[in-house]
Amino acid sequence: MQTPHAQNYRMPAEWSPHAATWIAWPHNPDDWPNKFTPIPWVYCEIVRHLSQVEDVHILVNDQPAEKRAINLLRRQGANLARLHFHCWRTDRVWLRDSGPIFIRNPKGDVAITDWKFNAWAKYKNWRNDDLIPQHVANLYDMHSFCPRVTHPNGKEQTLVLEGGSIDTNGEGCLLTTEECLLSDVQQRNPGVSKQQLEQAFHDYLGIEQVLWLNRGCAGDDTHGHVDDIARFVGTNTILAAVESNTADENHLPLAENLERLHAARNLKKRPFVIKTLPMPAPVVFEGQRLPASYANFYIANNLVLVPTFNDPNDRIALNTLADCFPTRTITGIHCTDFIWGLGALHCMTQQEPA
Repeated sequence: MQTPHAQNYRMPAEWSPHAATWIAWPHNPDDWPNKFTPIPWVYCEIVRHLSQVEDVHILVNDQPAEKRAINLLRRQGANLARLHFHCWRTDRVWLRDSGPIFIRNPKGDVAITDWKFNAWAKYKNWRNDDLIPQHVANLYDMHSFCPRVTHPNGKEQTLVLEGGSIDTNGEGCLLTTEECLLSDVQQRNPGVSKQQLEQAFHDYLGIEQVLWLNRGCAGDDTHGHVDDIARFVGTNTILAAVESNTADENHLPLAENLERLHAARNLKKRPFVIKTLPMPAPVVFEGQRLPASYANFYIANNLVLVPTFNDPNDRIALNTLADCFPTRTITGIHCTDFIWGLGALHCMTQQEPA
């Protein structure tokens, strides 16, 4: 079978037009221990904004969960006409990582890449989440590509990849980290080489160049997802998180990533435009440092949702994103409670290209 790349498919940039956003409704109090009560209301606020600009597909575990969600969303003022519910069981709500990664060709055909999901090689309950891309493919009767590699012993393996570990400009460049995909600790694809991963990105996502950063941010239990530290905000523009406090554990890793980005060259051998985004002050709950970062924003149609943390840097982050996306509404979503689930706005969303 021809690869998606051979058929001119490519993963679009997040700012490309969306047909919809996919999310999963929160249902597991263990994901926010002792703090679950406000979480559905945070979701309602997110969906309220998204439903003004595009359709929203919402996964729920059962019909009673759907009815509860609709009741809350109605009270919050969401546009119910743009909401589509699907009773597909989930283990967790982080559809950026477990949901389908859509690809598109110049004719407008959309397909799905169905990478294996194993709950960040950390949790035992992931099998419901791993089925989500195939559910979507069946719903749309859409072609689904399953990325595989062959080991030297001839054994084939489906590649593990989470959407939060990559970011693309839609023109053949991709950001990721060595900590997440290459370190011995992560255990996503044991025995798979850097070259094999780059080839898979090429074959299945249309990537011609991979920019490898080193480490992710403090508190990130995914071992270095790039969507907390660096994001494309234009074809040749990258927004990088930085920490000015030299005593903070984020300072050196983020400084090294920034140095790599400044040294990187695009496909035309020219430098990227690098802009910086501050980090909020450390967010700690029950003694645990949480992965609070403004870089976990989500780009929707005519809208950018940005996590905020009741921090003086909230204003700087919102203004920075406004400069990057002058034609879109920049909306802050309070995430101090939400981040206790170890994810934020980008982690919970997955875009479907138009």
